[in-house]
Amino acid sequence: MDQHWTIQRVPAADGAEIVLHSTGAGPGLVVVHGGGVTIEMYRRTARRLADRFTVHLYNRRGRADAAARAEPYDGEQDIDDLAALLAHTGAGNVIGHSGGGFIALRAAARRLPIARLALYDAAVQVDGIGSYRWLPAARQAADAGDIARAMAIVGAGVHTESASSRLPLALRIAMCKLFLRTPIGRTMGELLPTTLDETALIHRFDGPPGQWAGVQAEVLLASGADGPPYWPPTNEALAAVMPHARTLVVPRANHDALNRAPKHLIDALAEFFLSPVSSEPTHP
Repeated sequence: MDQHWTIQRVPAADGAEIVLHSTGAGPGLVVVHGGGVTIEMYRRTARRLADRFTVHLYNRRGRADAAARAEPYDGEQDIDDLAALLAHTGAGNVIGHSGGGFIALRAAARRLPIARLALYDAAVQVDGIGSYRWLPAARQAADAGDIARAMAIVGAGVHTESASSRLPLALRIAMCKLFLRTPIGRTMGELLPTTLDETALIHRFDGPPGQWAGVQAEVLLASGADGPPYWPPTNEALAAVMPHARTLVVPRANHDALNRAPKHLIDALAEFFLSPVSSEPTHP
């Protein structure tokens, strides 16, 4: 049976509309999607949580049915949009994935009314863990219109655990050209300049974990056991400074596990969000 979705148009702080896709019943849960993709990658996750939560998906600016993104990109609009959605839905639960995890963490640091925050492979750089040395080369290729080359550079830089990251660049470019012929590949290719802007912002926030110590929400810092090796130590560093945080390494999971929504990950997220909040977040 098809999942029932409701569509709402929520006013943003700048007068634009945020298109909210919601399904399920129960406590509200807002998903902040990763870079390079749209909410279509998260509908399976929403369906598998919908028996316990009202799950809210929305495309971040510059994607699909979302309004245009302000330039130059500084992430502030993303935080404002999340604030508008939390106010509209009354949800206190947030999931952030990859680049969306960075946005969600910044929002929690601003003391938005987030009671529980689950981050999966959040793209947060701490003390240089996880190198971004590949970013200038990827930007140069993208600016030159060579999206396959840029995508090959990004893929090897992000997915250091993958055997394909150690293949010769020419072979990786050929693989990316094939990938760009697929629907998800075309989407990721079209959004690659946006993704690189977000990556540059994440890199500018590199620094000691103490900059995130003010996050008062209950935080689950999750990563995949089969994913890039830099996320577990990053999460441990963050958990050491946040007053209500813990880490979780998910077995048999890599970076896209949140999209694939295996039962053991969905159950772990549900358990986290349904557990009692030990401390109410403080707000300005």
